[in-house]
Amino acid sequence: MQDKRLEMLLTHLDALLPALEATYKDIHAHPELSMQEIRTAGIVEGQLRELGFEVTAGVGKTGVVGLLRNGAGPVVMLRADMDALPIQEATGLDYASKATGTGPDGAEAPVAHSCGHDMHVACLLGAASLFAKARDAWTGTLMAVFQPGEEIGQGAQAMIDDGLVERFPKPDVVLGQHVMSLPSGKIDWRDGVVTSAADSLQIRMFGRGAHGSMPEASIDPVVMAASTVLRLQTIVSREVAPTDSAVLTVGSLQAGTKENVIPDEAIIKLNVRTFDEGVRSRILASITRIVNAESEAAGAPEPPEITPLDQYSLVSNDPVATKRVVDAFRQYFPEESIEQTKPTMASEDFGCFGAQWHSPSVYWFIGGADPETYAQAKREGKLHTLPTNHNPRFAPVLHPTLETGIKALVIAAHAWMAS
Repeated sequence: MQDKRLEMLLTHLDALLPALEATYKDIHAHPELSMQEIRTAGIVEGQLRELGFEVTAGVGKTGVVGLLRNGAGPVVMLRADMDALPIQEATGLDYASKATGTGPDGAEAPVAHSCGHDMHVACLLGAASLFAKARDAWTGTLMAVFQPGEEIGQGAQAMIDDGLVERFPKPDVVLGQHVMSLPSGKIDWRDGVVTSAADSLQIRMFGRGAHGSMPEASIDPVVMAASTVLRLQTIVSREVAPTDSAVLTVGSLQAGTKENVIPDEAIIKLNVRTFDEGVRSRILASITRIVNAESEAAGAPEPPEITPLDQYSLVSNDPVATKRVVDAFRQYFPEESIEQTKPTMASEDFGCFGAQWHSPSVYWFIGGADPETYAQAKREGKLHTLPTNHNPRFAPVLHPTLETGIKALVIAAHAWMAS
């Protein structure tokens, strides 16, 4: 049986959808790189102020925090991330991004919302609107947090470093969601570990350059780096127990400029994903051991440099709070649309908020793929061919993804704020 107060909260959704769809398309067409979300933050700030929120902008550089106080009661935090990726969009949508941006290295790059953060923003703005329009249906304080820089693992910490915990009320629960390549209208959940820890490293290996015709005069960093890449692949296969899970990916190997010039150095960039702190520590130690050993074996003139690039901690759902959220979902959504899932090797900095506040947190996934397309791909055994997050062709179908995401946030928050 559905709660009448929840029905009051959702009453205005249909009327709001055209404006929210327009906002989504606008943000999708004008993506911004991590920690550069000035335009997006401005849209968020303006809409929250119109709704009557107390708004603080510029938290952690471009983050926005909105508070809607509605009497005594729990504080519920809802979070959405805002940043896009340096990817050339290939969706063919009429509102596809043609934007470019400047990365940390100063180079211009195409920019696209290929991870769905534009959908996250639109959903949270929708939820904020519904709470603002139906104050008789709830009590407490709604805290809407629009976070920068999730894609580089810096945004949540930047907001925390800028006094988030001291400047705003402690939430009784922290709630968030992410759109994924699941059928639109579907919600996946789990308690315990949801997303993996992630560590990205840059390895700089030093050699001695020479003419390609005189290799005896060189210490070849290309061969050194190639041997290192191959040896790194044995860490997961030979040093991690089969019952544990880990991924080690070398995503970049850069060396030299010309085919007949042996360069002075090579740079490797890699990423590690783990669910267990002991496994993580062992893998990171093994990387250091292998990199140093390969460098020494090659007779390198100096030791390699290993530089951390970014790091994500585990996202782990509080079991009690998760049950509360899922019970609320099951009272509203069809049973077949709610499914318990396994942990994913994707990573998120959402967990920083609950950990810093010592508040329970719950994070779930909503589907964004066209249901018929997904069903056909599943029948044909071709689910792996569907565009995933970070793919140039990834873009959630607007409906019912937008409605589902808004409803999920409202229903989850209302589970604490029912008057």
